[in-house]
Amino acid sequence: MRASGLNWQGLMEQLQQALPYCEATEQSLAYFKYPKRTLSVNLPVRMDDGRVQVFRGYRTVHSTARGPSMGGVRFKAGLNAHECEVLAAIMTLKAAVADLPLGGAKGGVDVDPGTLSPHELQGLTRRYTSELVELIGRHEDILATDVGTDEQVMAWVLDAYSENTGETENGVVVGKPLTLGGSYGSKDARGRSAAMVTTRVLEARGESVHRARVAVSGFGNVGRRAAQTLAAQGALIIAVSDQDGATFASGGLDLEALTEWRETHGTVQGFGMDLSPEEVAGLDVDVLMLAYDYGTVHAGNAHAVRARYVVEATNRAVLPEAERFLQGQGVTVLPDLVASIGGLVVNYLEWVQDASNFFWTEEEIERAVDLRVNAALDSVMAFMRARNVDMRTAAYAIALDRLHNATVMRGVYP
Repeated sequence: MRASGLNWQGLMEQLQQALPYCEATEQSLAYFKYPKRTLSVNLPVRMDDGRVQVFRGYRTVHSTARGPSMGGVRFKAGLNAHECEVLAAIMTLKAAVADLPLGGAKGGVDVDPGTLSPHELQGLTRRYTSELVELIGRHEDILATDVGTDEQVMAWVLDAYSENTGETENGVVVGKPLTLGGSYGSKDARGRSAAMVTTRVLEARGESVHRARVAVSGFGNVGRRAAQTLAAQGALIIAVSDQDGATFASGGLDLEALTEWRETHGTVQGFGMDLSPEEVAGLDVDVLMLAYDYGTVHAGNAHAVRARYVVEATNRAVLPEAERFLQGQGVTVLPDLVASIGGLVVNYLEWVQDASNFFWTEEEIERAVDLRVNAALDSVMAFMRARNVDMRTAAYAIALDRLHNATVMRGVYP
């Protein structure tokens, strides 16, 4: 399940396609082409055997035109500055589509967290945070969970930041444990929003998710929640994959039993009929839910996709050249800027709760997330109908308009 091919040129080409449908100009797009800053840092960490190993870390802030930046911290082997810059730009667009007063950021460390002990992982997290401490904060740049990080890592980030600054500022990080100012719904919102958007798009076309055949690529928090939400509406989840393998059942998988199996065995493989992760993308299904990482569907495997709907439950899961091919085959792609915004929305709500020191109930959080996801989808679908464009072009046009208006109102530094 190796992702590949993330590039800035593909993103810019898609944005260019949206320009004729919005007020943004080539001049305002020029602001978008360049991140506000990209930081590269070397991170020495004392390992358990006494060695000092140096890791490379990154943090990109793409835009603060609409508010402080917010974005994930990923611990992932092979991470580089270019990946952070593209993903930070996508976060800027996503925040604009959701109409949140935020910009986009992304960062992390080039490391496979599975190779580190808990003590080594904590040391690396604290070193990374210490290198960023003068550049992050609830009014500047807010860190969040991402690939390879979780609420425990965010708790270490919060503590390291507090130790360095001498004060506890909960809003510097989101995706925290509830006991440290985290929010309900943090693990579920992205998967729930992907399922919600899928349901509404099918209904708008006179279809239903009931008895729809669904394959899920990536059975982590996002993919599992999306699968559970769709299954509760009667969908048949016939296949799921994780980084180690995949499992298939033509009559639908028992997700509760599968979750228990994965917790016991560490993989979904062996639960049903075994497949490779690559085979999941080629199954004859109604919906292919992509919840792994960017580049799951690319030019090399797009021809194998047989789904009628492909849903980006994670950022940039379908690369531009693959999307062009799929559109030519009549496949509908539900883009990340709409399908996965629930995660960003709940992070925003956590940030707001921390700032006010007033926390909502789980039911209130779910309603607030659903309200904003539905509002974003309403605006995108209305734009699609009015301009006769695909969903990604509509989302990009809306985002560029909002970024353009913010940039014009703020002016250019003389």
